[in-house]
Amino acid sequence: MKTLLYDVVVIGGGPAGIAAAVKASGFGLKTALIENRSVLGGIPLQCIHPGFGVHYFKEDLTGTEFIERLLDKLRGSAVDVYTKTHVHSIEVLSHDEKIVNAVTRSGVHRFIAKTIVYATGARERHIYEINVVGDRPGAGVYTAGEAQALMDIYGVLPGREAVIIGSGDVGLIMARRLALEGAKVKAVIEMLPYPGGLTRNIVQCLYDFNIPLYLGHVVTRIIGRNRVEAVTVAKVGADGKPLKDTEFKIDCDTVIVAAGLVPNMGLLEKIGVAVDPATRGPIVNDLLETSVPGVFAAGNALVINDLVDYVVEQGELAAESARMFVEEDGSPSLQWLRVGKGRNIRLVVPHYVSGVRDVVLYARVSQPERNVYVSIPEIGYFLKLPEVKPAEMLRLWIPRRLISKSKEGKLTLEVKPA
Repeated sequence: MKTLLYDVVVIGGGPAGIAAAVKASGFGLKTALIENRSVLGGIPLQCIHPGFGVHYFKEDLTGTEFIERLLDKLRGSAVDVYTKTHVHSIEVLSHDEKIVNAVTRSGVHRFIAKTIVYATGARERHIYEINVVGDRPGAGVYTAGEAQALMDIYGVLPGREAVIIGSGDVGLIMARRLALEGAKVKAVIEMLPYPGGLTRNIVQCLYDFNIPLYLGHVVTRIIGRNRVEAVTVAKVGADGKPLKDTEFKIDCDTVIVAAGLVPNMGLLEKIGVAVDPATRGPIVNDLLETSVPGVFAAGNALVINDLVDYVVEQGELAAESARMFVEEDGSPSLQWLRVGKGRNIRLVVPHYVSGVRDVVLYARVSQPERNVYVSIPEIGYFLKLPEVKPAEMLRLWIPRRLISKSKEGKLTLEVKPA
């Protein structure tokens, strides 16, 4: 067993992890970046479509172009990179000493770190999680990410006639990719009465290609033994359950599940990190520090983000917080204010703020609304917006001078009609 000493160990080699590692190394901290795959880059490696980097690089880039620019920064840093390295477990010995146990090609390594930045991304929800019954075909059922990897990395067309379950962004993008490659996308099925993806993707991926979108519908059954042959679809009632008398059949050979993402929390849960049921990620303060001191989270492992630019922003903030932890021998003792969820707010991150620094709040609403105020009444913060949608994350910059005005020991984020 090999023992290695670091100031910061970053787990996860996607955009958040790379950004965190580069930033931490730039501060002069001895930094390791651990990735279980053979290459760094994460999901953007299989994203050949544009929409990346508009905020961070001030250019509209493809996913591969975006990640190559991050990798250029990494190559110019002093970060020690470990690929094909599986993190087996994390141990917390004290507030400034953690152990990351990892299996590498050359054997077991023990990374002893003062801080950890956890940036392992998210997993896709699969067919068994969305209550679709029927046959279990040997071929033809994929998650959106699997289908994207097949097409954009391996050059394999997953099917000729597809039905997509869920209107999340990856599913919408896959609808366009399939159409561009000559496949027929029969329908995109969404249970909610509104789309789950960004407006630009609804327009560019569905409307521009005349792909039908069925809102308020669910796939109730998959038909096919050796391969998918068809699906049955039904409207949903007010209680969210399918209405039997509205069922109809769509012939297809492929079903793509785009039912959302869930943060990868396995390793953090084992060391007792508190979890937010709304995000299914860790509860953090404005340093992005979890309930375990010196363990920070960023990217989709923290909260599911719309844009990779936000992911990188969180990775860099986690690195700055790790530097503060190392230099000050622990997190500062502060008076934390709880950030609560008011009217029409489904989730908000971070969960605690101190008022000693400016803060970016990431939030999602529960229902779409037009002509609203996003407000924090305790500090007199108001932002008027023409509309808010569950699919589009709110990114709110809150200056510390406002946060310090709170006399109630809490902040409540809410959305109200203008």
